[in-house]
Amino acid sequence: MKIEIWSDVMCPFCYIGKNNFEKALEQLPFKDEVEVEWKSFQLDPSLNPEETKSTVDYFREKKGFPEAQARQMISQVQQMGTGAGINFHFEKALITNTFSAHKILHLAKKYKKTNEMEEALFIAHFIEGKNVGDHKTLIDLAESLGIDSEETRQVLDTSTFDDEIKQDIQEARANGVSGVPFFILNGKYSVSGAQPAELFTSALQQTYDETVAPLKIQADNGASCDADGCEI
Repeated sequence: MKIEIWSDVMCPFCYIGKNNFEKALEQLPFKDEVEVEWKSFQLDPSLNPEETKSTVDYFREKKGFPEAQARQMISQVQQMGTGAGINFHFEKALITNTFSAHKILHLAKKYKKTNEMEEALFIAHFIEGKNVGDHKTLIDLAESLGIDSEETRQVLDTSTFDDEIKQDIQEARANGVSGVPFFILNGKYSVSGAQPAELFTSALQQTYDETVAPLKIQADNGASCDADGCEI
């Protein structure tokens, strides 16, 4: 069963959604049959990759929120994070263009380490206050997962994976995705936003029952042959 997840590194709800989704999946008996594919989405591609902003400043400049309102919203998200097992440090977070971070995610996909890289980027951004647009930071993160630093540098310095990122974003638009996180469950159902683990559990179970289990039942019926002969 395939789960596609559109996400952006600087989206706190994507981190919350990831934790809740993984908590739900861990409780299901078919968890080993689930393939997760992370897909790129940029919430604000207009950001300058050479600059960083604090979370409060970003809300004030981009959304026009007064500082008090921005801090109140941040506090609410922190509380949601605590419920999902995440200790957000928004006072450290550096808002910047995430295109380079998405390039590293696509590189990690080559080594089947996308989930690990997604987690590493969230921690770097929301917990450690690292600049996830900085090439050295990204090279260090990739190296921590066993990905060659020279290959990472080449990816960051060239247009490698640029088309794949743009394709992910176009695919999101084609599916009506306007915000993240956004989950598509085996091509049949979708879940939008950082939903509670209980909702993910229910949605995953329903998707499995309707799209995978019937195929297994059909596969268990009927005569067949293998290398040892035929059985009726």
